[in-house]
Amino acid sequence: MGRKAAIIGGGVIGGGWAARFLLNGWDVAVFDPDPEAERKIAEVLANARRSLPGLYERALPPEGALSYHADLSEAVAGAEWVQESVPERLDLKHKVLAQVMEAAPPETVIGSSTSGFKPSELNAQGARAVVAHPFNPVYLLPLVELVGASEQTAKAAETLRGIGMFPLTVRKEIDAHIADRFLEAVWREALWLVKDGIATTEEIDEAIRMGFGLRWAQMGLFETYRIAGGEAGMRHFLAQFGPCLSWPWTKLMDVPEFNDELVDLIAGQSDAQSGHRSIRELERLRDDNLVAMMRALKRTGSGAGGVIAAHEARLPRAETGPDGLPVTVEMQVPTSYVDYNGHMNEAPYLEVSARASDRFMEMIGADAAYIAGGQSYFTAENHIRYFAEIDIGDRITVTTQALGGDGRKLHLLNRIWTGGDTPAATVETLLLHVDLSTRRVTAPGGVVAERAAGVVAAHADHPRPDRLVLNQPRG
Repeated sequence: MGRKAAIIGGGVIGGGWAARFLLNGWDVAVFDPDPEAERKIAEVLANARRSLPGLYERALPPEGALSYHADLSEAVAGAEWVQESVPERLDLKHKVLAQVMEAAPPETVIGSSTSGFKPSELNAQGARAVVAHPFNPVYLLPLVELVGASEQTAKAAETLRGIGMFPLTVRKEIDAHIADRFLEAVWREALWLVKDGIATTEEIDEAIRMGFGLRWAQMGLFETYRIAGGEAGMRHFLAQFGPCLSWPWTKLMDVPEFNDELVDLIAGQSDAQSGHRSIRELERLRDDNLVAMMRALKRTGSGAGGVIAAHEARLPRAETGPDGLPVTVEMQVPTSYVDYNGHMNEAPYLEVSARASDRFMEMIGADAAYIAGGQSYFTAENHIRYFAEIDIGDRITVTTQALGGDGRKLHLLNRIWTGGDTPAATVETLLLHVDLSTRRVTAPGGVVAERAAGVVAAHADHPRPDRLVLNQPRG
């Protein structure tokens, strides 16, 4: 029998806790009188199974056993961790925690997901809970704010690290802990901006996700401002912008006195946090992270990724490459394509080739609308040959040659160029035309068949590589 966690309250947060523990190999017992609890948790689990393992290059442990209980004491019995996630009513939390105390072993960690109550309030009637405040979705976001007795929070922190979370132990108990106090200040300003007609809800969200939200995601607040201070660092930033605290920029005017003592405190902590890196190093780290995040967002068209995708569509595209064949990709090698040797590793070659093949499909009419109509091309085989290193920052051009095929099959060669008279790599690929309703290979019709045949004929006399692995007929 594995380690056991008991989840008391199976709403959005409780369901997230159940998923986090379960997918990390713990047995999970759930108590929630809501008759819809099993359905709701099953839906949260489905999302967690789809997303959490994708964060890792190693397999998570086998899932634990999930059980539902009509009796709280039965759910809690033998649990190493109990997480209370009932609604934010102190009287209800007191009632539930008292029941947990009666049933839980004395060594059990009892965590509360409360976003606002302090441990002294939770334990006013004799409980021994610690605040273990997570963030939604619990199964993905690592932060858990821990507040309580030091020996209990230390034990809790070790368990949380074991399920892939980041325990942040709050030094002093305070209403709403750390993160929600910060969010509350932003939320109040946002409400005023909407009320006063300065901005709409969408415009406020755009201000966050198109700018500082991306910086905060990787460096937080103070390290972001350290970079803003340039080579002189945090002390210079404070000298420039500290006086703004007295300006009427915000509705929240209860601010600490800006004096030398506060400057020394913040500058010293910032030096301890980030002083081991130069500003240029921090800038490069920031830029690499921003590129990776925005490229990820571009896949779904979300936030800044949608801006990049729209801009990319407007950029001019070369018609033909060094070999006179159609250009299907032009790009600069991003940092995320580069391995520890400093050059592009194997997987991005396939990614670049796949993009080239997709562009070729668009050229013959097998575009997004064609796929929505129920037909597409699937890749059946690939073969890569490497001739020269491709490094970070290199500008690459891909040309695509139709080596042969009858429409049902297309045999392509994607040549990857970085300059000069010879390609740095080639990717030979075989595509099959598929009916998406039957998942069977079928012949294309109409414009796609005509254009595919036309391109194969047009490329028939173009020089071919000496060695072809797939060796499909020309037509």
